[in-house]
Amino acid sequence: MEFLDGATARTRPYLLLTDSTGQQLSSTELAAVVSQLFDTGIQTLVFAIGPADGWSPAARKRADKTIAFGRITLPHELAAVIAAEQLYRSLTIRAGHPYHTGH
Repeated sequence: MEFLDGATARTRPYLLLTDSTGQQLSSTELAAVVSQLFDTGIQTLVFAIGPADGWSPAARKRADKTIAFGRITLPHELAAVIAAEQLYRSLTIRAGHPYHTGH
């Protein structure tokens, strides 16, 4: 993966789209994606909630990864809460914290 912008020596943002047609991941699988991004030095993760009528072909092409929170349609506010919780869960899985396992 080439993420470094030679002009600024910063990584370009990693764009993760959420859309009902995206790849369905378990919490552990999402944590693995987040961990891989950390390990490769990504500095900014953009977690974008899909618009009501879906992403444009240009947005899909620009995305580094597209994931789904299942095939159901969620209100944007609820999708944002789920995204925040899953990102938090990913960080606790990465840290070996018991939050994910319920202990």
